[in-house]
Amino acid sequence: MLEAIREQLYHLHLELPKNNLVAWTSGNISARDPESGNIVIKPSGVRYEELRPEHFVILNLEGYILEGNLKPSSDTASHLYIYQKRPDVFGIVHTHSPYATAFAALGKSIPVYLTAHADEFGGPIPCGGFALIGGEEIGQVVVDAIGDSPAVLLKNHGVFTIGKNAEAAVKAAVMVEDVARTTWLALQIGTPEEIAPEHVAKLHHRYTHVYGQ
Repeated sequence: MLEAIREQLYHLHLELPKNNLVAWTSGNISARDPESGNIVIKPSGVRYEELRPEHFVILNLEGYILEGNLKPSSDTASHLYIYQKRPDVFGIVHTHSPYATAFAALGKSIPVYLTAHADEFGGPIPCGGFALIGGEEIGQVVVDAIGDSPAVLLKNHGVFTIGKNAEAAVKAAVMVEDVARTTWLALQIGTPEEIAPEHVAKLHHRYTHVYGQ
């Protein structure tokens, strides 16, 4: 089932260690099939270099496993909760990328100090509260805290990103870490000045409506 999505997720998962967003077996990506509504997600505890397309697990929105011989990610319930509450979302990424997670450890959102941040996110990257792993609780925090952003930090935990597809969610995860790293470096020198909200809105509109091909 859903061979094209499995193949896509296999390649997208390789982007996580390549971009230093995960360590060992941490992190995961899922995708929702637009036609069936079924979810494809990484199996739990499998190292990235050992992943293969056939290892991914397919579930329905209620969490019933339709295909797959391995246990799905320990974050599956939270992914499903997000998909249930956000019908516009078709890809989800979870990482513990170091610079962004450093802000999460402090329970701090990331203000808009950089034009690249304004371009990609259109506002601060929010930080939600603390929740334990294993159930829907993390998904609830994501939905409650993320607002209009494609990314949210979870206090004492890490990063969740969402997108119109899995690739968009992975791009957001890469950009969160890039923004967090540059912001952290700037904070070592001094206190940056936030970009005014009206400029953030203009930058984000240009990036989403004019930039690129």
